[in-house]
Amino acid sequence: MIAHYLPYLKLLLKGVCVLSFIAVSAMFLIWLERKVSAKVQNRLGPMITGPHGSLQSIADTVKLLLKENIVPSGADRLTWWLAPFFVTVPPVTAFLCMPFGPTFIVRDLNVGILFICSITSICVLGIFMAGWGSNNKYSLLGGMRSAAQIISYEVPLLLSALVVIMEAGTLSMQGIVHAQEPCWFFLKPNLFVAFVIYLISATAEVNRVPFDIPEAESELVAGYHTEYSGMKFAMFFVAEYTNLFIISAVAASLFLGGWLGPIRPSAGWFLLKAYVVIAFLMWIRWTLPRVRMDQMMSFAWKVLTPVALLNVLVTGWLLVAKG
Repeated sequence: MIAHYLPYLKLLLKGVCVLSFIAVSAMFLIWLERKVSAKVQNRLGPMITGPHGSLQSIADTVKLLLKENIVPSGADRLTWWLAPFFVTVPPVTAFLCMPFGPTFIVRDLNVGILFICSITSICVLGIFMAGWGSNNKYSLLGGMRSAAQIISYEVPLLLSALVVIMEAGTLSMQGIVHAQEPCWFFLKPNLFVAFVIYLISATAEVNRVPFDIPEAESELVAGYHTEYSGMKFAMFFVAEYTNLFIISAVAASLFLGGWLGPIRPSAGWFLLKAYVVIAFLMWIRWTLPRVRMDQMMSFAWKVLTPVALLNVLVTGWLLVAKG
């Protein structure tokens, strides 16, 4: 009887592990972001709450839990209420086929990378719903900008992933990692170009500087989440940092060999590579200025997309020439 339910219990345990990891990772990344920004700007960052401010994220969580949930006057209540869930649930679901180790994966889907790209694309609906349902012109502008930005940068991002799929010959995340056992993909010229395109596009996908146009505090107050408070605001924050981990983990899997390492394969190598990418993206955020909306759209359609298409053609030619 117990053996019949054992697979379901294992899935439940994996789900609890994933949710626990997401909660701890989001709090850690918020603390790390503050420390990195302080280092770049020659400041100390959080120092009071806990050793080197290590408990600051926990204090912020308690504060947000105790804050009142205010619904703006004239808002579309259902749309406004559902928006944080549309932003938070997809990145959590993407962990289903994230390859942390040789056997440490919830489900090794044969279309793993396609599933991750598809499910994380739903986030744009949540951001647009937040802007539309808030009955606020700043929020609406942020939502409209987000829709334009994410749809535009989705094209070069998928084309860069397509180059990896062509090289590996599989859509499985574990299969892509195994294909890099002879040589990590970012060491090949065409795949290094795909890696750079992926990092730029993924940065735009998660609305981070220099592409944080949907929030743009200097123009739109806070953009699409201006009217949110308490835990609903916290859900947007958790989703932002979960998405940051997702894009970094996917980059580690597609280009940096995933859990492969010089000593022995393990989840430690996977996490190390993912957090190195995260640290790089944080450094970029606190170094570069925000671009204008027209510059961002022009760069996507006139530079990144043509280069990504050319890279796909070159990769196809190289594979045909090889055999």
